[in-house]
Amino acid sequence: MSFGVDIFVRELRHGALAAGLFVAMVAPGPLDAQGPGTIAGTITTAAGTLAPLRVTFDQKVCGNELPDDAIVRGRSGGLANAVITLVGVKAKGATAAPAILNEKCRFVPRVQVARPQATITTTSSDAVLHTTNAQRADGKTLFNIALPVPGMKISKPAGDAGVLRISCNTHPWMHGWVVVTDEMSAVTGADGKFTIRDVPPGAYELRIWHEALAGPPKKVTVAPGQTATVDFVLK
Repeated sequence: MSFGVDIFVRELRHGALAAGLFVAMVAPGPLDAQGPGTIAGTITTAAGTLAPLRVTFDQKVCGNELPDDAIVRGRSGGLANAVITLVGVKAKGATAAPAILNEKCRFVPRVQVARPQATITTTSSDAVLHTTNAQRADGKTLFNIALPVPGMKISKPAGDAGVLRISCNTHPWMHGWVVVTDEMSAVTGADGKFTIRDVPPGAYELRIWHEALAGPPKKVTVAPGQTATVDFVLK
């Protein structure tokens, strides 16, 4: 009788162990439950586009007038060149090194994001003298590079976090911006849309920057594996 009971107990324990092992193998663990999510949205504005800028010299290269890219608005109201930042969330992984191109007397791209101390490369495709002058918000010049011939490439560090204003000493209508940050960020495209991927689940604040328009920050909650939609209207 005792012998039979011992066998039953051993089999029961063995079965319980096997069942526990099976559950451990198929049940999702904490890491699966905490998979990253995505934040997406559209930035719009009712503000109209600005009047063209009149070119006063180097017209053979620059043309007689250029669009004022301080406000680039699509037909559906989407606003380009706005920077959305996830406050307090550090960006992960490497990003493309920022590059500033002087092309037809405009900075291309107009707005971009860079990591602190990233290497910024500036070049020109125009057969005129351009300069790439980067100033911090306090007015301090970070670098001022002369590009007298097309094809030259010069690299400088982006410095600490902040907003860099890019200008050309020889063509005063030229402007660009580099938002230097180590936080997760995105720049809206021509349709005003943005996407921030691989966001850890949680509650956050989204901050928005634009050179000419403004809007308040917004709260967002990101669920594991889900996409949270947040739209902004700037004035």
